[in-house]
Amino acid sequence: MTRWAPDAALRLEAAALDLVEEQGYAATTVPQITARAGLTTRTFFRHFADKRDVFFLRDREFPRVIAAALEGAPAGADAVEGVPAGADAVDVVRQGIARAVSPLEGWREPILRRRAIIRAEDQLRERELLKSAHLADAIAGGLVERSVAPERARLVASVAVLVFERALDAWLDSPPTRPLAAFLDEGWRELDEVLRHKA
Repeated sequence: MTRWAPDAALRLEAAALDLVEEQGYAATTVPQITARAGLTTRTFFRHFADKRDVFFLRDREFPRVIAAALEGAPAGADAVEGVPAGADAVDVVRQGIARAVSPLEGWREPILRRRAIIRAEDQLRERELLKSAHLADAIAGGLVERSVAPERARLVASVAVLVFERALDAWLDSPPTRPLAAFLDEGWRELDEVLRHKA
């Protein structure tokens, strides 16, 4: 049995998705996952804390990717007539998320499968909420590093996570002909319309 492989975590994720779709989440065990992947249980626990963790493989790095993208986002104008204070923080977050989501385009199929499993399992839905909180923390932290006030950073981060998650759901629920970035743009435009009382 292969003990180490560069794609071990992805193989374990694929095996877990297959098994849960075949026999259900409760009936799927870590030894079954590792056997299907052709790996050892020890290898599983090098990559994942428990069975739930395997379904959040692609989410673990995303907060760090977002934080790095925010560091590279150009700063908005400090003061522009007619633009509320803090609008530059929203611009930075929009640009950062837009850059960070590009890898997700290639992960559509496993994300779809994972979403169906998570929606069917209470304990996985609880973990999904925690994932959203970690993403908001990463965004807020990135903004604070850019000298945005913590309260404003938290507000912008919470709104950004909502826009991102709605865009992700809309993308997954639509035919695979439009990029995720297009749904993100629509989400930000919708938010802008609501805030300006256009809806």
